[in-house]
Amino acid sequence: MARYTDAVCRLCRREGLKLFLKGDRCLSPKCAIEKRNFPPGDHGQKVNFRRKVSDYGMQMREKQKARRIYGVMEKQFRRYFRDANRREGMTGVTLLTTLESRLDNVVYRLGFADSRAQARQLVAHGHFAVNGRKTDIPSFSVSIGDAVAVRENSRAMTYFKDRSQTMQGRTPAWLNLSIANMSGSVVNQPGREDIEIPLNEQLIVEYYSR
Repeated sequence: MARYTDAVCRLCRREGLKLFLKGDRCLSPKCAIEKRNFPPGDHGQKVNFRRKVSDYGMQMREKQKARRIYGVMEKQFRRYFRDANRREGMTGVTLLTTLESRLDNVVYRLGFADSRAQARQLVAHGHFAVNGRKTDIPSFSVSIGDAVAVRENSRAMTYFKDRSQTMQGRTPAWLNLSIANMSGSVVNQPGREDIEIPLNEQLIVEYYSR
């Protein structure tokens, strides 16, 4: 499967804002946006983020922003949109809810990782179980009542021992975290107010509805 292998800081610079793809580094002076707040490329410094952009351009940028935040390829993202479009309710909110329900995002939201990319790697390496069953598919969709836990063999790792010291206070309302058990559970479906991401989902709907 195709995947992005270039420096992820280029993605933030392309969008002109922090997408928080590298965890704590994004909050430090080392953040690429702090050092070079212009698009990547030979002519990046000549680009003005305030220039007039067409409706199509704004829609595409919003779609690209969502893809990059959640680390989803175009084909998969389009499939998520088609599924959201078939469901009842607001398509844009349903799309974001579906993305939030991915296992890698839940691991990140619970605080087991500093970024979604790191969470995706931890899941793919088999460190997590859903309802007691090893699950190494980052795109696995969790549901209300599902329990996500660090597997027994992985809890002895230094990474997870150190992680337990920094996880408190990061959990959103739709998840429940038990640091002592290195686990969490889905207590509710994430609402739009729970998704603190600078996205205008209506522009994404308009992009795919052209």
